[in-house]
Amino acid sequence: MKVVLFCGGYGMRMRNGTSDDVPKPMAMVGPRPLIWHVMRYYAHFGHTEFILCLGYGAHHIKDFFLNYEETTSNDFVLRGGRTELLSTDISDWTITFAQTGIESPIGERLRRVRHHLDGDEMFLANYADVLTDAPLPEMIDRFARRDAGASMMVVPPQSSFHCVELGEDGLVGGITAVSELPLWENGGYFVLRQEVFDHIPEGGDLVADGCAQLAKRGRLVAHQHRGFWKPTDTVKERAALDEAYARGDRPWAVWEKDSAAVSA
Repeated sequence: MKVVLFCGGYGMRMRNGTSDDVPKPMAMVGPRPLIWHVMRYYAHFGHTEFILCLGYGAHHIKDFFLNYEETTSNDFVLRGGRTELLSTDISDWTITFAQTGIESPIGERLRRVRHHLDGDEMFLANYADVLTDAPLPEMIDRFARRDAGASMMVVPPQSSFHCVELGEDGLVGGITAVSELPLWENGGYFVLRQEVFDHIPEGGDLVADGCAQLAKRGRLVAHQHRGFWKPTDTVKERAALDEAYARGDRPWAVWEKDSAAVSA
């Protein structure tokens, strides 16, 4: 299945300064940027046709792949001054680079790459800056069996804050951690059918317009995931992922787990 990745936003909370024009998906986690980790996740499950919805800082993403260094994340042999790779990352990937505008909402970005989907009835979509260990094949299979227009992965609230119940005269009736509330957040991993385009107007949003309209019609399903899921909206969150990678704690790297199992 084709994978549409939205990677053209400003990502203002990730900015290091006014002159920093690196888009959020290009923030580094270990030796590779976020977008690589997301793409490697999909490729691990056999989905290697990518459509990148570019916008802000597009040249950074283009340059990364045009000058891709396989030796950064693959073992190799240097023999007679020539590099012989023992494995590769992207040799079987097909990547379409599509400029979808600097200010475009997510839904509009999706609309602008519709023709690249070649009429495929089902496809995948993602924000390109969220990492997870969710079982993608299960997510796809469950959706394929449903009569619905879209599937959205949902996760428990990530906030560390607490909600306070107030009674009369300002008395506190209870305190509950947000993460313990019976609520779910959009996890950013979508399985979509062409039907979603019927509900995204020009300049519209994927979730607020497309998914919301499908939900009203009983055409949106959720895949609940309680496993690993981490966004990278802030510098702090990106740094935490980078530190976890350095100490070998990277549950999102499902490709490493399977490789280790094969080796064993």
